[in-house]
Amino acid sequence: MANPSVPSRSGDPSAPSDDADVSADPVRVLVVDNDVVHARTMGEGLGRLGCLVTVAGGGAEGARRLEAEPFDVVVTDLMMNDIGGLEILARAKKAAPETEVIVVTGHGTIPSAVSAMQQGAFTYLQKPLDLGHLRTAVEKASAGVRLRRQNLELNRRLDEKFGFEGVVGSSPQMVALIERLKRIAPTDATLLIQGETGTGKELVAQAVHQNSPRKNKPFVALNCAALSENILESELFGHVKGAFTDASSDRVGKFEYANGGTLFLDEVGDMPMATQIKLLRVLESGEITRVGSNAPLRVNVRILSATNRNLEEAIVAGSFRSDLYHRLKVVTIAIPTLRERAADIPLLIEHFVKQFAKRHGKTIKGMSLAARMRLGSYGWPGNVRQLRNVVESMVVVDCDETLDVDDLPLELEPAAAPQAVPTGAEALPGLAALVGRPLEEVERLFITETLKLTGGNREQAAELLGIGERTLYRKIKEYQLT
Repeated sequence: MANPSVPSRSGDPSAPSDDADVSADPVRVLVVDNDVVHARTMGEGLGRLGCLVTVAGGGAEGARRLEAEPFDVVVTDLMMNDIGGLEILARAKKAAPETEVIVVTGHGTIPSAVSAMQQGAFTYLQKPLDLGHLRTAVEKASAGVRLRRQNLELNRRLDEKFGFEGVVGSSPQMVALIERLKRIAPTDATLLIQGETGTGKELVAQAVHQNSPRKNKPFVALNCAALSENILESELFGHVKGAFTDASSDRVGKFEYANGGTLFLDEVGDMPMATQIKLLRVLESGEITRVGSNAPLRVNVRILSATNRNLEEAIVAGSFRSDLYHRLKVVTIAIPTLRERAADIPLLIEHFVKQFAKRHGKTIKGMSLAARMRLGSYGWPGNVRQLRNVVESMVVVDCDETLDVDDLPLELEPAAAPQAVPTGAEALPGLAALVGRPLEEVERLFITETLKLTGGNREQAAELLGIGERTLYRKIKEYQLT
């Protein structure tokens, strides 16, 4: 008689039904048993759950399958003629530690089944096998596999959004910045991020956190310029009930909430002087005190801060503490403005078009050359944030699947654009650095940037450069451009 209970490490008391929902990416199951007919019967039953089942007629074949391809769940008989179930368990865990293994055993081998559980098996089932119990066990094991998949996918998306892949740019300035961030991220050093409004200071802070040992702990951001002194201190350090008129209960502050993780202080240059003193004390002692309390609390938080102000000038003016400045700037990075890295504009355009077309459910086939040139020549006082908003606006209002000048917002309309177009030596950022360089090097740069501007359209690039297409093709081959 089949065992009425299915012991399992999952602790999940629920038993999914036969028609339980199966993810779009099916669970891969390997069934290993000397009795091929029995193995196929188990495989057919699991196949009806939506699993991708592979049947191996013995331990040796099962071991070969484990070496050849990955599996999410392995169902193996414990006693087999060649390679036993415990060895299959060991090989499955060695090949992929996250694989769940279900052991099938006879009445006389319960101690061995218990040993299998101790070695990492998900559960064991007794013979004669009840197919319903097998399917329930596989479903429970599959639920854990799916959860791990979701976590991996979430981490992948976080890496894509907040990892260094999310810091879009291929210009020399951005390449150097990303390389510096990669050296800073694994450390625990405080970091001061400087840059104009809209350059992406918080995105950089999130990327540093996501690539640090603290990535699985909270990332907490606080804008120091948006709050009054009293509210800011309560936000940072928390408060106890009765600390002030509206304090009707205890409140955990950002430092406590971020314990073990990262606290990002945006616009730290606007922090009131009294709060600066308390922040300095926290950085020196590693302890906070809630507003209205005398009991210190230990915290372990990495501080990242950002500002668009010149803090050295603020120190001279008496609005920022010199000692706090030096505690915050153990490492400093400066994010270039979009004007300084104009070569990244085509790459950013493509990135934002894809992002917002997906978000708003629009089909966008591309952007016209005229629109690209308008975006490429604009001054961008609001930096990347402004470009991002402009592209989103164009995607939203577009009605013909091609982003063109008629989709541009008001600030980039033809009448407004000439006021923002740089002239003279400012027409191309870094132009002065090209003076005195070999003509061949300058020509290669201009061809490269023009191809970026046109989205790789060689006909349009040749027209802009004032050369024939055949000449452009020859230059591309000569300079080994892609």
